[in-house]
This record gives sequence, C-alpha cells and structure tokens, in this order.
Amino acid sequence: MGLVDNEDMEEPAGFCYQDAAIFLQEGQNNDRFDTHPSRRTIRWYLIAHSTFFYVMDLMAALLLLALGLTEKPASGEVPKDDRMFLPVPVHGALEILSLLIVAIGLTVKLKWQGAKLFFNHKRTLLKVIILAVVFVEAVVVLVRSENHVRVTRALRPLFLIDTHYCYGVRRVLRQILLSLPPILDMLFLLLFIMVIFAMLGFYLFSDNEKDEYFSSFSRSFISLFVLLTTANYPDVMMPSYRRSRWTVIYFVVYISVVLYFLMNLLLAVVYDTFTNIEKNKFRKLFLHKRQAVRQAYKLLCSENPPHWISLHSFIGLMSFYKPKSTLVEEYLVFKSLDTSQRRQLSLDEFYQVFENSEMKWKQVTEHYNQWFSCLKSCNCLYRAVKGIRWLITQKAFEYFIYAVIIANGISFIVDIVVFSNTPQNERANKRQELRWYHIVFISMYAAEAALKIIGLGLRKYFLSGWNLFDFFVTLAGFIGAVSTSFSFIVCLRPLRLVLLFKLKQRYRDVLETMGVLLPRMTRVALVILLLYYSFGIIGIECFSGLQLKDCCQNTSWEEEYKEDGYYYLNNFNDLLHSYVTLFELTVVNNWFIIMEGIVFMTSDWARIFFMSFYIVTMVVMTIIVAFILEAFLFRIEYRKEHPTDEKVDMKIRKDISVTYEELLALGEHFVKDLQPGQIVQYIGKRSKTKMDLSIKMYADEVKQWIQNERIIDMGETLGQFEFMEDIPRMPPTNTSSSLNGRVPEELAPRSRRVTEELKIGEINAAVHEDESL
Repeated sequence: MGLVDNEDMEEPAGFCYQDAAIFLQEGQNNDRFDTHPSRRTIRWYLIAHSTFFYVMDLMAALLLLALGLTEKPASGEVPKDDRMFLPVPVHGALEILSLLIVAIGLTVKLKWQGAKLFFNHKRTLLKVIILAVVFVEAVVVLVRSENHVRVTRALRPLFLIDTHYCYGVRRVLRQILLSLPPILDMLFLLLFIMVIFAMLGFYLFSDNEKDEYFSSFSRSFISLFVLLTTANYPDVMMPSYRRSRWTVIYFVVYISVVLYFLMNLLLAVVYDTFTNIEKNKFRKLFLHKRQAVRQAYKLLCSENPPHWISLHSFIGLMSFYKPKSTLVEEYLVFKSLDTSQRRQLSLDEFYQVFENSEMKWKQVTEHYNQWFSCLKSCNCLYRAVKGIRWLITQKAFEYFIYAVIIANGISFIVDIVVFSNTPQNERANKRQELRWYHIVFISMYAAEAALKIIGLGLRKYFLSGWNLFDFFVTLAGFIGAVSTSFSFIVCLRPLRLVLLFKLKQRYRDVLETMGVLLPRMTRVALVILLLYYSFGIIGIECFSGLQLKDCCQNTSWEEEYKEDGYYYLNNFNDLLHSYVTLFELTVVNNWFIIMEGIVFMTSDWARIFFMSFYIVTMVVMTIIVAFILEAFLFRIEYRKEHPTDEKVDMKIRKDISVTYEELLALGEHFVKDLQPGQIVQYIGKRSKTKMDLSIKMYADEVKQWIQNERIIDMGETLGQFEFMEDIPRMPPTNTSSSLNGRVPEELAPRSRRVTEELKIGEINAAVHEDESL
C-alpha cells in the first residue's frame, strides 16, 4: 500500500481510489473489514502497512529470538566451550529496545483501529498481555543485573508469528488449532486405552521382581506410553516373556490396537477434518474477496445508471492497488476485464480484478518466442541458432539425453562396486583410472545445457525448475571434476538420475506435488522451529546445568550415560544443545533414555515435559502428513476431473489487441515506433494458484455459494447504500468518451506516488495531526 501527497489526500476522487484499493488489499490478504480506515485514521493505516514498519517489526521479533542464544541460564552453569553469552546489561538493554519497537507498533495499530476494535482482537490482546509481562521481567533483570527463572521467554515466538511476513505461519497455526477438537477426542480415547492396559499390565506382571517396567501403576503407564513409539520394544516385553510365552499376547494386542489401529485412525480423522477445513477456508476466502470487490465497486462506479466503472476510475484505482505497474499494463488489465467491450466495467466483470491484475504482460512481436531474432543481420549465425532451437525441441534429443543419464547411472553402479572391492590404499589410483568417463558424461551434460541456453535464451531456460536443477548438478559435477579440493561434490552427480522420474506420470505427480508443497512445508518447518524454541527455553530453565555424565547408576541405561556412551551430550545447557536434544526426541529412537537420565537427576515430574513434547510433535507431524495427503490427492483428483495437458492447463493466458488510437490516448511515447491504424498484440500470462484450481475443482459448490450470497444489484439499489460520511461518491463520468480524450495527467506519472517507502516527515505529520484532534 502506498502513500500519497497531502494535496492528493484532499482530493475526494484521489481518496476514493485509495480507499477502494485498500478494500481490495483487505480482500486479497483476508483482512477484516471492520478495521477499514476512515479519512481520519488513514495515515496511521498507511504507517502500519508500510515496508519500513514491516521490516522494523520483523527485526525486533528476530532480535528477541536471537537473545535466547546469549542469555545465561538461571542456574549460572555455562559450558566451557560456549562463548555466545553476553553480559546481563547488554542483552537486557537489547531486549528492552526490541520490546519498545513492538510497543510502538501496537501503538500505531491502536491509533488506526481504535480502542474497541484493538482490544476485541484476541491475538492483539494476547500480544499486549505478553508484551507487558515480558517487559516487566526485562526491566527487573536489567535493574538486578542478574538472570532469574523466566519461563515467559518461551512466549517470544508469538512476536515473530504476529509480524506481516509470517502470515503463512499464522495460517498453519490456525489450521492446527482448528484441527485440534477431533485430535483431542482421539487422544483422550488413546490415553484411556493406555490406562486400561497399564492397569492390566500392573496386575499381570508386577509380581515379577526382575520386571522394572511394571513395578507400579505409574511405571506401567510410562512404559506403555514409550511403547507407543516402539522405542523400548522388545525390551519392555522380555522380562515377562521369559516367565511365560503367553504374555506376548498382551503386547501384540496392545501394539495392534494402539499403534496400528488408533494411530492410523487418528491420521484418518485429522485428514478428514483438515480437508473440510481447507474447503471451508477456500469458501470463506472466495466470498471475502467478492465482498471486497463489491465494497470497492461502490466507491468507483458512477452515480448515473447503469453504475459502471469507467477507465478513468479504474486507472485511478490501479495507481494505488498496483503502483508499480505501467499505464499500458493498467489499460491491458482493464481491457481483459471488459469482456463486453463497452469500455465500462460491470460488477460481474470487476469480480475478476484480483486474477487479471496479476498478469504479466508482454508485447507480441514477429519473433515473440525467438530471442535470437536480433541476429537476423548475420544470416549464418541466425540460422545456426535457429537450427539449435529446432534440435532441442525434438523428441529424439530428449530421448538421447535420457539414454545418456541411464548409461551414467549404470556407470555409477559399476563405479561403486569396483571401489568396494578395491583396497583402501589403492582407491586413489583407481579413482584416477575411472575419472575419464566421468569427464565424458559431464561434458555431454554441459553441451546439453549450452545448447538449451543458446536455443531458448537465458531467461526462458532458467524459468524451468528442471533446467535449474539440471544446471546446478552439471555445475557441481564440473567443479568436482576439475578441482581435487571439491572432489566431495562427486556425491551430487547421481542426483541427475532424478530427471528419469519425468518419464512416468506417477513420479511426475509426486515430484510436482513436492514443488507445490515446498512453500507450505517451509511454513510448517518454521512452526516446528518456533515450537523447539519454546520447549528449548522451558528445558533450559528446568534442566540446565545437570551433571549427566556417569549418572543413572544401577539402572538399565547406566551404560549410555558413561563417558563413552555420549548420552550426557543430550542436555539443555543452552539453546543450541536444546535444539539438538529436541530433534532427537522428535525422531523418538531411544528418546526415553534421554528422559530417564534427566528424571534420574531431577524428579518424576520431569516426565511431563517430555511426554507433552511428544504429544505436541505427534499432533504437528500428523497434520504435516495430512498436508501432504491433501495436496497429492487434490492434484490426482484435479487431473481426473480435468484430463488436459497440464503444461497448458497450469498456465492462464489472455490475448489482448490494442489499436494505435488507444495507445495514443494513453500517451504519445507509447506510439513512437507505430504507424496509424496499426494493431499491437499483447499476451498476459500467470501461473494458476490453489484458488484457481479450487474454483474449477468445486465448480458446482461455487455456483451454489454465489447463488446463496447476498448479491447487491448496483443498478437498482445504489441509492440505498450507506456511504461513509467522509467518502464522497464518484462524480458522473462521460462513458462514451473514455478513450477519446487522454487519460488525465495526474493519473499517468508513476513518480508522483510514493508507494513502498515511508518518509519520516510524513510520520511526523501524522503524529502532529493526531495530537491536534
């Protein structure tokens, strides 16, 4: 969202354009309409939505998280090899500085939204409470110049989650929270069955003095909880199995019911809930966008029937909504929306503004897809490049490359077999003997990449993900071949075999689903890292400084904690060690040994920490599996519903013709190289989003949602709308002459609008203006 000059703010039309653009931004970002700014609060809204403000908020949140690496634990125990800790006054001052920046951001938000809306927003209210508590603790630490137990530091990730750039993380967390009710039901059932089996196990096996796993009811429950992860199997069974082989029935039944039935049933329930949430989220976002379009339409349409949007108003809107776009691009978006070709936009046409405004437009020339058309003056060179382009587009060329990759794969197998049977002291010589054919294959791959770059051009070549992957592997192989210092890169060469998976449709589905999931998996990974941070801080406050080496005397895991057992390295002495320990707990292999070591040094209450962490990570990992299932099955179902060539289907393309006279009306500099009467072709392209695919996937439901939606007939009820007091209606526009005259000069220049940066003078002006009210 951009800022405008003070003079523009005083212009009613300029404010209408800006207000309509804000409505569209709120629709696109799924923001609430009840926080929509008025003329009085618009400046605070612009400050809160400026890039400067976003970056400052993000840097403050990241600094707060980074302080966890520099703060000494309350126990005072500091590892000898750790030099990252800062003096208390230093990290205390940095923490207060970061919290003050967060507080300034909340103050700006309060000025924009008002006290009622500000404190009614649950996430904002939670942030205020956490900020107040953490700030008081930071002041106490700074005054005392000494750290004390501060479990509230585990809440710092909430400041990062609430930043603008982590909106995807917030959506993942929201989906996790919405999926919790059925998960909690299943967990309750799971724990109930575990309690029943724990009681039964206690009565069956407690009389065995050598069976420490069922010596008491609490110990029986802990053993069965660990058995849920199979980390202690078959150890937990062997003492009772030694006495009676029939006891195996107890463990087989327990594992079959709890692990193979209930855990898979949990996944099924989570997937069903997650799919419904995804569909409901799509419905709400779809209808929310349509509502945003209607709100913007009310501000832009003419007062006179038939209440359509003129080109003049649309370009005024785009100067705020897409401030970086050129005037020609804005006009092309207008023409792509104007399907009725009446040079006015109806509400039904304007509904497509989100999709069409994302188009990337390019003028179609005689050699639109041939970058080498500029080489026509050199006929030999032009024909050579054209021949290379023809060569790389042939199926025979593609099959030849696949044959080379298969031959290279066979050579990898022969290579590893020969190396396995070669003595260690002779492998260096053997590597030199076999080096020649590696160079041959790398040369062929380099030739392929060079031919494709020449034939397609740099831009088109690197637009393909497969080409990027191919180029990276080829470059790595070349570096490994010519430099002995980087010979370890040779391990990357087998990655080229991944290209063979393109040959089979099922493999392409898997790999392309991985590409679709990558952004979402990045957000999930951030959620897991922040989860580790919170549990890591709690672990530091509770378990730092424990002397785990040579602990656990006379226990089953005594050997693991001896000096050569290395399990004493899994500790919570600082944040980095905590991350490693928590990752090992996530993997669950022998995780109970880590738990038992810390329990031995503290008390049985420590088990709550470890069991809680396992349950939370189990829920998150189950939802991750649901993410993957939903994305993959959605893609398979979409292919069944729309069995078209996916390379074409995954792109949206629009062809627009513009006459010389239309471009002249936009500005003389747009027709410098054109002749009167000439027609210019433009192509707009964009990739399909999940929203586009969902609209086609749920076409019948979408029609029903639109029918049930309260659609306002602008032609009949415009006079009944209640406009905001400080927002005037658009004046009547001469619809028949939208293109006969030139677009007003105040809409054309892009330099007049400051769109991405916030000037300090404007911030001060906003402060003075608010103080005078």
